[in-house]
Amino acid sequence: MLYAITIFLSAFLLFQIQPIIAKMILPWFGGAAGVWSVCLLFFQLALLLGYAYAHGLHQRLSAGKQAVVHTVLLAVSLACLPVVLDPRWKPANADNPSFRILGLLAATIGLPYFLLSTTSPLVQAWYARTHAGGLPYRLYALSNLGSVLALLSYPLLVEPNLSTKWQAWIWSAAYVAFVVVCGVAAWAARRGVSAATATIEATEPPPAWPTRALWLSLAACASVLLLSVTTFLTQDVAAVPFLWILPLSVYLLSFILCFDAPRLYWRNGYGPLMAIALAGMAYLAWPSGEKMRIVPTIAVFSAGLFACCMVCHGELARRKPHPQYLTGFYLMIALGGACGGLFVGLLAPHIFNAYYELPIGLGLCALLWVITLGGRWRWVWRVAAVAYLVFLGVVVRDYVSGYRVAVRNFYGQLRVEDEGDPQDQDAYRRLMHGRINHGLQMLHDPLRHQPVSYFCPNSGIGLAFRSLPEAPRRVGVLGLGCGTLAAYGRAGDSFRFYEINPLVPELAQSEFSYLRDTPAHTEIVLGDGRLSLEREPSQQFDLMVMDAFSGDSVPVHLITREAFRTYFRHLKPGGILAVNISNRYLNLGPVLERAAESLGKTALVFTYSPVFADSHCFGCDWVLLVDGPAQPALPAPLQSGAILQNAGNFRLWTDDYSNLYRVLK
Repeated sequence: MLYAITIFLSAFLLFQIQPIIAKMILPWFGGAAGVWSVCLLFFQLALLLGYAYAHGLHQRLSAGKQAVVHTVLLAVSLACLPVVLDPRWKPANADNPSFRILGLLAATIGLPYFLLSTTSPLVQAWYARTHAGGLPYRLYALSNLGSVLALLSYPLLVEPNLSTKWQAWIWSAAYVAFVVVCGVAAWAARRGVSAATATIEATEPPPAWPTRALWLSLAACASVLLLSVTTFLTQDVAAVPFLWILPLSVYLLSFILCFDAPRLYWRNGYGPLMAIALAGMAYLAWPSGEKMRIVPTIAVFSAGLFACCMVCHGELARRKPHPQYLTGFYLMIALGGACGGLFVGLLAPHIFNAYYELPIGLGLCALLWVITLGGRWRWVWRVAAVAYLVFLGVVVRDYVSGYRVAVRNFYGQLRVEDEGDPQDQDAYRRLMHGRINHGLQMLHDPLRHQPVSYFCPNSGIGLAFRSLPEAPRRVGVLGLGCGTLAAYGRAGDSFRFYEINPLVPELAQSEFSYLRDTPAHTEIVLGDGRLSLEREPSQQFDLMVMDAFSGDSVPVHLITREAFRTYFRHLKPGGILAVNISNRYLNLGPVLERAAESLGKTALVFTYSPVFADSHCFGCDWVLLVDGPAQPALPAPLQSGAILQNAGNFRLWTDDYSNLYRVLK
């Protein structure tokens, strides 16, 4: 029971801190989906180091020395508490923040996370040594059960009810309890060593290197699929804990089933299921394939990830060695996971111009299945695998085929494409972030100079510009896109754009002409818009536009009470704050209403549905925050706005609290 409690508590804390710390640092790095990939990479690297430590400790030191070394480290780790972020780690520019994130995580939770990650293999080794005939692999399944419960409890119980500050303090207190329990377990294992030492001698030779290589490959494949599926989902929706946690929970569930109940992995059943899953995910990831709504897409990819991970982890469980070699076995699993994390989290954004890691992961899964399979059907599977790899080649080709430009970095993939006959008056050029439209420009005069898409003259932002005085205007914009808002510029106006992704200004200036054509003065500030504004003196804007998006949604840290205070510090008295809340999945109206009410402002919503004559305009929702409690004093163009209704018991979003489940459409 002592060993079970130690392993369960360590696993729960290990996976509870992942969404806690990721949510805490997300605002510092633009709310980008890549933040979670780098966080997962850190967790996998720490897990690898923990497993290596457990393996070395078990192989090289006596039971008594193991207890001394481990308890000393546990005691030292208490100096890292409580879990708080050092503001000095905030980025000062828009460079790739991957290594800064890794350093921040190492400095904040490095040692506690490292020691938590050592617990499962180390305690299992202690258990195998002190309990003759025991089943240490059952404890591994218990570890994964604690992990899944931690992940599922976070979006359902922890995030909706506790601020991040309280989450960090409660986790820190629970870690102190873990240190005590683990220390007791270490000394209990030392006292019980003589009872069963002779019972654990292996009756089989050490695993050969080809076997170890297969362990590593299966673990790496599952890791690549986990991270690439998560990236695929979050790039088009939002970097939110739910879309981090769901794939990771599916991944861990397969571990539980395969190691705790190996009979549930039925090869002849999961092989065909995996084949269907591989085909379905490849088709949905294919640019020419069917596009489904987000909920069915999440369901298909979650089910597909589960089937593939069941095969990878099922084949691992089939090949697990004698308990004497279990720390080496877990070390290879951790090494495979870290290799997958390094590939997706660090390597892929630097060497690829599209999200090729998902097709690569799918292809690797198919190849490993063929390698592990024997029997008379193996030739059928080999032919099917070759055909599948050919189809994946088509998918990869179409990721960039037909685009003028396709580039990628930490913040995601950007593509520029032309639509329509170049001689047609309706032809246009479009900027895509993942699968999300981030702006377009007509290719022919006079439409080339007009604001289109979400920024048409009759939309909320168009009315905001129309309400400004004729005198030279100063406008601040969070989110550059292709520079559409510069079309509203007049001689003497000044537009200051804040953009976190350094690739966006390059494309806006080379592929689109809004910035070149405007008579207004324009300047671009690279870096997270909110962090940049916090460092600057008041800019005295007449109008500030919040049009920054991560995926299909506004990053949470840009719509908290503290963020709005920063924006209004940069506005002139009577200035207007315009927020684009157009998206498919979240109803952000209550968030804006609560923020306006807390600051004594009025929130006006403008819902625009284009008529036939506005064929290049999109339906959109803009909220304008203005001074004063009543509409009669507003400029005439804003009189048509509807005051956002009181959100009732909706809780105000702050830097310390947000709950996306309350605003799902």
